[in-house]
Amino acid sequence: MHDYSIIKDIVLILLVSIPIIIIFNRIQLPSIVGFLIAGVLLGPSLLKIISNPEQIKIMAEIGVILLLFSVGLEISLKELLDIKKLLLVGGGFQVLATILFSALIIYLIGLPAKQAVFMGMVISLSSTVIVLKLLSDKDELDSPQGKISVGILVFQDLAIVPLFLLVDLMGTSERVSFGEVSIRLLTAFGAVAVIILIAKYLSPHVLYRLAKLRMKEIFTVGVILLLLGTAYLTYSLGLSFALGAFIAGLIFSESEYSHQILADTLPLRDAFNSIFFVSVGLLLDLTFVIQNPAVVIVSSLGILLLKALIIFIIVLFLKYPVRVAIVIGLSLAQVGELSFVLGEHGLGLNLVSTELFNILISSTIITMIMTPFLFRLAPRIAGKSSQIDLTRKKEKLIEQVNDHVIIAGFGLNGKNLSHVLKETGIKYIIIEMNADTVKKEKEKGENIIYGDIGNSEVLKYAQIASAKVLVIAISDRSTSRRALKLAKELNPDIYVVVRTRFMKETDDLVKMGADLVIPEEYETSIQIFRKVLEQYHIPLNVIMQQVNLLRGESYKYLRSEKGTDIIFSHMEELLSARLTDTFYINDQNKIVGKTIGELDLRSKTDATIIAIVRKGITVTNPSAKDVLYTGDTLVITGTHKAVDSAFSILSE
Repeated sequence: MHDYSIIKDIVLILLVSIPIIIIFNRIQLPSIVGFLIAGVLLGPSLLKIISNPEQIKIMAEIGVILLLFSVGLEISLKELLDIKKLLLVGGGFQVLATILFSALIIYLIGLPAKQAVFMGMVISLSSTVIVLKLLSDKDELDSPQGKISVGILVFQDLAIVPLFLLVDLMGTSERVSFGEVSIRLLTAFGAVAVIILIAKYLSPHVLYRLAKLRMKEIFTVGVILLLLGTAYLTYSLGLSFALGAFIAGLIFSESEYSHQILADTLPLRDAFNSIFFVSVGLLLDLTFVIQNPAVVIVSSLGILLLKALIIFIIVLFLKYPVRVAIVIGLSLAQVGELSFVLGEHGLGLNLVSTELFNILISSTIITMIMTPFLFRLAPRIAGKSSQIDLTRKKEKLIEQVNDHVIIAGFGLNGKNLSHVLKETGIKYIIIEMNADTVKKEKEKGENIIYGDIGNSEVLKYAQIASAKVLVIAISDRSTSRRALKLAKELNPDIYVVVRTRFMKETDDLVKMGADLVIPEEYETSIQIFRKVLEQYHIPLNVIMQQVNLLRGESYKYLRSEKGTDIIFSHMEELLSARLTDTFYINDQNKIVGKTIGELDLRSKTDATIIAIVRKGITVTNPSAKDVLYTGDTLVITGTHKAVDSAFSILSE
């Protein structure tokens, strides 16, 4: 008889997940903590309800795959190449320094050198799943701490291959040569490079063919096939499933179907993620923790402190402010899920004893449980150190300005604003936290300085006292709030524009003194609203009047629960009224060479061609014999429905 206990286990996990999500959202704590605790409760240490932890781990792997895939979709291959310095320098130094210092401390405690180095390898890896989940939930993947964290985590995932080979070398040194290790490394990474190249050029064609079939089921199944296929390919080369999923996400992010792919996979990701975090909690042996509390607590706190300090120093070395270094250090201080795999591999090779392995597992899970709390605490600790900036040097402004605009953040929005200001002759100063960007833009003649917008000294150096407008265009909520508060203290009359991705932030930012808050979600809604009205040929001045009303008073109507009925009260009258619109004839239109009489628009649609604009000359009241040519612009009048019908005929 088949064993269906895995179904029971999944039902229990999902049953527990629902109240956990509700409770932890209400107490404003990440649900990850609840899932980890639930795993401990349901596992072999306490209630012993979960009977198939090994099968649960397989299901959990799917959650990891889907999470890394969705993160890859949100980042894109181009963005990853843009942070290659953070990936190679930040990630490389972090892994090497953590292994070196961890091994040294463990060796001084009294363990053999080989075991000390192995323990250092396990400790060097952070939790990609937890950190990216927390960053994604706070929408901080595009912030400085998000980009640096992603760079370090991706390097760690890549480093798992050489780490595994080194563990093999230490555990079975008589059977594994350095030459063999080098060949396996080159083969694995070479194959991954080939996979990326093939997928990059092949996947757009595959996705296009799937989309062209216009069958949602086939598109979804095809995407999952490509995702799991890429994940399995990387796994077969000695890398992790998660890395393959991340690569697939990066490649798909370049396509125009990325939003639909994310929408299709998001529900699956959220469901399987709960299984993953519960499965991690299942591994904790509470009996061992109770019997050895001092060892487990000291090792857990020691790991958190050591990793946070190493990462803090590395981020400062990369020329980022103290605040950012603190946030990243505390966020990446835990031990990760790949450490379980590496630890079990070392246990099988007798590199560690069972007792030492239990210490590792216990410390890893405890650091994971503490991570969401440290993640929430980090901005507060960093905020207290915002006036300390060991990385900032006095950048000389290219020109002294007055009554100017301060642009905080030189991403896409900052660059577009600077172009417009330059064209209109309005003076501005840019504050940017990426040292490479500052150097490059300064060489181009931009009036840019390096610094943290949340630092009062940086704002003073940008001459905020004499500035007229401050535009905060960064992806960091806590820094935006601190910058707004400081700006209003230093210059109460300054007009502050804040960009945010969260509509719930709008009211708080307005209360803090923001003169204009632009939530990206609302702006997207307005653009959709505008384009829809344009399709119904609503006059442009009417559309702009509605848009201005929607944007008024920091999007008051959109934020109101009462709705927006009042501003659309005359829309029915507009739709029933007659209007005048224009249609441009290009060489693709089939009406070229036909006469107005042959079209017979008036009898077919009740719309009338009242003029033709040809080579800058307007022909009024054209006759039925007038021939239509490429480049003509027809002026058409009628009701909305009539004009729509006329446009359909003309476009055939």
